[in-house]
This record gives sequence, C-alpha cells and structure tokens, in this order.
Amino acid sequence: MLDELLGRAELKSRIEELEEELHHRERELEAERERRSEAASERQAAEERVNRLEDRIAELEGTVERLREEAEGERSLARAERLGGQRRTEILDRLESVATDAEGAFTAYVPDGHDLSEDVREAFGDRAALVGRAAPCLAVTDDAGLTSACLSVPDPPAPFTEWGASFRVERERFEPTGRFALALVRSDLFALGVHEGDERVAFQGFDSELKSKHSKGGFSQARFERLRDAQIDDHVDRCRAALEDVDADRLYVVGERTVLDEFEERADVTATVDATGEPEAALDDAFREFWTVRLRVF
Repeated sequence: MLDELLGRAELKSRIEELEEELHHRERELEAERERRSEAASERQAAEERVNRLEDRIAELEGTVERLREEAEGERSLARAERLGGQRRTEILDRLESVATDAEGAFTAYVPDGHDLSEDVREAFGDRAALVGRAAPCLAVTDDAGLTSACLSVPDPPAPFTEWGASFRVERERFEPTGRFALALVRSDLFALGVHEGDERVAFQGFDSELKSKHSKGGFSQARFERLRDAQIDDHVDRCRAALEDVDADRLYVVGERTVLDEFEERADVTATVDATGEPEAALDDAFREFWTVRLRVF
C-alpha cells in the first residue's frame, strides 16, 4: 500500500519492463554477433572458392584456346594464369630481370587486337594473332623468341612500341603502389577506399534504396521507370559529391557499366567489375578484381 501511495509500484513495474527489454536486446546482440561471425567465415570460404574457380576457369580457357588453335593449325598459348598478390609481384620481377643487347627486348602496349601495328606483327611473327586475341594488353618478346607473353594492364598506358635492352614494365600500372583511391559505383551502392599501396587508410560507403519491382497497380510501367531513373540519378550525384574531395594521386572508378560513363572525366581509369554485397565487402572484392592481371604465355 505504501509503495502505491509513493508511486513506487509503478516505478518497480517499469524497472521490470526495462530489465526484460534489456535481456531481450542482449540476446539479440549475441545472436547478431554469432551471425556476423558465421557470415565472416562463410565469406572467407566463398572467397577461397572464387579463387579456385578463377584459376580453374583460366586453365579451361587456355585449354579451349589451345584446342581451337591446334584445330586451325595456328600457334597456341602455352599457359594462361590470373595473377594477384605475391604471384603478380614475382612475375613482374622476372620480366624486369630479362636483359638482352641494346635492341633485343620488344615491348608494346596494344589497345586494339583488330588493328595491330606493323612493329607488333614483325616482332611476333606468326604469334601476332595471339597478341591480337589478348588485347588490350602489354606484349613482350625478345629477338631470340625465348620469351613471348601478354599481360592485361589495370592502369593502361598510351599505346607504344619499343625495342630496348630490357622490357618496359611500369610497376605502378600493374600493382597497387603510392597513394590512390579506388571507388566502386553501382546504381544502388557506393564504396570508396583511399590506399597507400596495399593498405587501405580511409573508407566511405553508402547504399541507396532503389525500386526493383513494379507493382501492377498504382502507376504505369513508364512512371515506375522514370522514378527508378530519378533514384539512380540522385545516387550518382551523391557519388560524384563523395569523390570531390578525394585526397589521392590517382582515382580508379570501377563498377557497373551502366553508370561508369558518368565518371570518365573525373577518373584516371574506369573498369567494369562484378562486386556485390555490403559496401565494404564489395569494395574488397572490387579491389582484388581490379588489380588481378591476366597473363598469357606462348
């Protein structure tokens, strides 16, 4: 009775309710921690599966190309490989270590396989068709024919051809060096990382709600598409604004082909990648895909 007169009964009841809610939130938090831990393990396992599948795809592509060329009586690839991380560094080191006489090593950046220069045709001879199939690429060979290979270039140079005492390999175009920014842009997602070499030192990301389904009632398909286009335009404007104050020497923008054109003037390089999921995880996938180098040896 005294508790009721002093208002304590109501307070005690409220305390009990809050304690119950606290226990409920603690259970939810613990469940969320367990879910995130499981998700992290699953993502790591998925990345390992992706790497294995990429290697297997490269092997199968090389086999298919060899079989087709053998059937056509042409020169074929000896090996195809996707290079990343330490393996990429090792291959670039080997290319840089090749030394010839003053005019024994040939290097060319070939942007278009349908328009090979005469210098490339003369340097590679009957293997020039393989260079055309690998383009756009950096192509290297020597006057003795001991080394012939093509590499995709994440940050392509202007087209060139040259003979020298060694191959012209600009490391910063093949692997993350210096201070640069990599932005992933999709129609409903944005993620930006500023990097010092392999290390990311800053991150920003957000996603935007995007209509993905048209209800049969309410408004027409045309209006739905206009609303969706307007949402994408707003999202792209947010992405542009986020890139305005990027503090980096170079900016790479990757993502969906449908929106990349909007960033060509701002970016040093644009490239399509297939990276989905939450912004930070998607950016990690985009980083790996962008800096993966395709090697073809013949």
